[in-house]
Amino acid sequence: MAERACHVIAHGRVQGVFYRASTVQQAQALGISGWVRNCHDGTVEAVLAGPALAVEEMLRWMARGPRAARVERLAINEHDGDVADGFVTRETVSGRG
Repeated sequence: MAERACHVIAHGRVQGVFYRASTVQQAQALGISGWVRNCHDGTVEAVLAGPALAVEEMLRWMARGPRAARVERLAINEHDGDVADGFVTRETVSGRG
């Protein structure tokens, strides 16, 4: 089965609406590894890795988010770094990295 890893930035009303916590739950349910965190600019940043079909399904979910979210757009780039097993929340950061 093909694997895929990508770096995602969600723009819109994605903080304070359980987007990050819901992302963790959805990723764990799909068996995706990676992490998610809030950024000080109001976006949510994530790295997703796993079977390509599961990552695609996760990206579709992230484009909608939980009920209270209003996702305006996702910026998606392929990720070529290492990704640990499991899916976790990381600390909020002021910049990307």
